[in-house]
Amino acid sequence: MSYVEKCPLCNPEKDADQNIVLENETCYFLQHNKHQGVLEGSGLIVPKKHHRDAFQLTREEWNDTYELLQEAKKVLDKSLSPDGYTIGWNVGKVSNQEIFHSHLHVIPRFNDEPLAGKGIRYWLKQEENRR
Repeated sequence: MSYVEKCPLCNPEKDADQNIVLENETCYFLQHNKHQGVLEGSGLIVPKKHHRDAFQLTREEWNDTYELLQEAKKVLDKSLSPDGYTIGWNVGKVSNQEIFHSHLHVIPRFNDEPLAGKGIRYWLKQEENRR
């Protein structure tokens, strides 16, 4: 499937709070205004074509995702000078994917955050998560 009419990531221009920061032939780097408070500088790299998850991306989309990730880092490094990054994909409802259009989270991290030092695996490796 290449387009879903009601998908917010297929139609970023329809949301006044969604900003297309960078784009290339197959992907966008988006930043949504409502996420800039707690997660300053955070954004998503999304393919322009609708794919449910990262496992459906074409090789060209993977390559373009890589290129946009490098460009997004340059932009964020220049504007915010973060101390690190958390980068990741959620695939499926169980992993907290809320919008079923493939998207790579790009989250600048800072030493003065209350949760500095806690990355993706921190929450998953808690004893209460044992099956």
